[in-house]
Amino acid sequence: MLVEAKLNLMLWDSSVYDEHHDDDYYDDGRPEGISADITRLVAGISNITTLHLSPESLELFHLCCESIPVFNNLLTLSIESDKAHGWQVMPLLLESCPNLHTLVIKGLVHRVTNRCGDACPCSPEEHKNKKRRTVLGISEYGGSFQELKQMRHFLGKLECLETVKVCVDAEENNNNREVLRANLLSLPRLSSNDTAIPAVVETLNTSEPFARNLEKKRRCFPFVALWQRSGF
Repeated sequence: MLVEAKLNLMLWDSSVYDEHHDDDYYDDGRPEGISADITRLVAGISNITTLHLSPESLELFHLCCESIPVFNNLLTLSIESDKAHGWQVMPLLLESCPNLHTLVIKGLVHRVTNRCGDACPCSPEEHKNKKRRTVLGISEYGGSFQELKQMRHFLGKLECLETVKVCVDAEENNNNREVLRANLLSLPRLSSNDTAIPAVVETLNTSEPFARNLEKKRRCFPFVALWQRSGF
């Protein structure tokens, strides 16, 4: 039985897809001329527990998939992101993962579209199950305005957050890591101050995948801004 899948899909007929086209067009559905269809592929992996998606794979879930199945068994979702590809499918995808425990995002910078701002694992209006707890891990955080805005959105919307771990490149951000940390810690959080406590920062075993390390208690990258709800 397949329990883990890593998708690195590419749109071969990419000549019909202009990444500089009006974002409203691509938010509304599949652009005309794209013949690829990954609906059956996505349905075939709906019982897995761990899913890894490349930037283009994530966008193709929006462009080339007629419907997103319910991933009842999915516990860990790991996605990569870049400036060329959007997050249009994120709201629907995350809504289709009712038991998601760990969300890992490699790079918060993405192609800004109308729907990407809705991306969050749970919202107070749609998920009232207080027993659900989600671990959010962000790697390659650079502290740009767009990234900070995305973190504000996550922390302000995620009622089910148990732990947040943010990793930056120690070499590139050695001089301003404390500034980045302070900026993150100053962001408002949906959980109240008496239920959200800062956790201890420790050194990560960098030989292991980021997602795997998130499953280990009290393990994080060199410089991590981490929040952990008390009582768990």
